[in-house]
Amino acid sequence: MNAVDTNVLLYMHDPRDPVKREHATDLVASLVDGVPLWQVACEFVAASRKLSRVGFTEQHAVFEIARMSDSWRMVLPAWEVFEGATRLRQRRSLSFWDALIISACLEAGVSRLYTENFTGHPEIDGLGIVNPFADHAPT
Repeated sequence: MNAVDTNVLLYMHDPRDPVKREHATDLVASLVDGVPLWQVACEFVAASRKLSRVGFTEQHAVFEIARMSDSWRMVLPAWEVFEGATRLRQRRSLSFWDALIISACLEAGVSRLYTENFTGHPEIDGLGIVNPFADHAPT
């Protein structure tokens, strides 16, 4: 299974970076075995305010998450995700929120997380971490 971080979902709706927008849209469309993580869904709705100037609203974000749930299985957190995040923070010096996403992926059996975050961490505890925009960075 694959998961995407909040930044990927935001780029799908941000016309200010057309290259990342196209790449994020293509990536999400290609993931037939995707799972929206609960935390990512909540962060996406909350962060939608950053795109209000370009016409993307919280209502749009809620609709997009509902649309994704038509083909992807939502992963809800369990107490073990919190405990796993606490252990990850101690071992890997991650922020709490980053550790929580990694822990949720591990708990759900996700094999690959697409995110702009975690540079320098291509893998954590068997979870592959891929920056989907690395090949599209300005030179």
